Amino acid sequence: MSDTRIVYIGTYTEPILFGTGQVLQGKGKGIYTYSFDGRDGGMKSLGMAEGIINPSYIAFGADRATLYAVNELKTWEGEPTGTVSAYRIGSDPSKLRFLNLRATSGTDPCHLALDRSGRYLAAANFRTGSVALYPILHDGSIGERSFFSQHQGASIDSKRQAGPHAHAVIFDLSNKHFLVPDLGIDSIVVYDFDASTGNASLNERASIPVAAGQGPRSLEYHPSGKFAYLINELGSTVTALRVAGGNPLMEAVQTVSTLPQGYTGSSTCADIHITPAGDYLYASNRGHDSLVIFAVDVRTGRLTSRGHISTHGQIPRNFAIDPTGRFVLVANQDSDNIVVFEINPQDGSLKFTGTEVAVPTPVCVQFAP
Repeated sequence: MSDTRIVYIGTYTEPILFGTGQVLQGKGKGIYTYSFDGRDGGMKSLGMAEGIINPSYIAFGADRATLYAVNELKTWEGEPTGTVSAYRIGSDPSKLRFLNLRATSGTDPCHLALDRSGRYLAAANFRTGSVALYPILHDGSIGERSFFSQHQGASIDSKRQAGPHAHAVIFDLSNKHFLVPDLGIDSIVVYDFDASTGNASLNERASIPVAAGQGPRSLEYHPSGKFAYLINELGSTVTALRVAGGNPLMEAVQTVSTLPQGYTGSSTCADIHITPAGDYLYASNRGHDSLVIFAVDVRTGRLTSRGHISTHGQIPRNFAIDPTGRFVLVANQDSDNIVVFEINPQDGSLKFTGTEVAVPTPVCVQFAP
């Protein structure tokens, strides 16, 4: 088996106005492609697919030959909407052939995910706080929208939570529900999902309130399926949740800080991932510019901090753990670099491998399946 894997990196290509009021000048040119050496963590550029606008999050089709991207926009063809786009991956993995795109009916789409059958694509619109669902057609292109829901409400931070801000879509392990952490209304909004029709309905009873001001951003299931972990952007915390079988209802068992004790600077969380074995969890801090390391108690789901490591860059956004669980690749948005760390399997600690590659305003890093 080859030790080489393909990595795709989404970037900001145009100016972005964040919820904080900060304007970032995107410097990327599209989606960048690298080969990754699973023996030593080395990376080699394979090229890029130019002209894709603000592909700030990417995902792969069930056929492993299709790539999907959000285009994080406030307007498209004169309308207040972003888009999702589909591409066919060629024999040269850096060559992406455009298939089609669809409007998301909301602005600044920031995340997308395929359901567990690979037949439907969901996108979260951050700025306007809504979620849209689309069928995947036989050729991998995106069909007409099958479902749309606009969130309502606000929370206590008058600047960041004046309205809903849907931040991610996660299909549960049963594929009968999807969850949408909404930063603006401090809630994990739960939908019942019918994979036979592509329709969905709001399940208010199962939706999970989050402590006021925490700003839930994303969620990942533990490999055991017994727990899920929510990262809260504004509170700089991770909440461990107990999962009740195939039921979307969850119970919080612990909330822990992602920052060192006594830290008083400005920082917000971005991403969260668990090692394939389920024994360690990492989360990124923007401002403190670090990854926090947690050991996972696989019996209770509770987390124990094992410290922090600098990401060797500024404003770490998404990061990825390679499928073998040996390496972590971090996208540092403001310092224009991807940095590779090796995971110590004994204690989960991270060591800089010496591999660092220049990528302009990287936002999302994903291993191809």
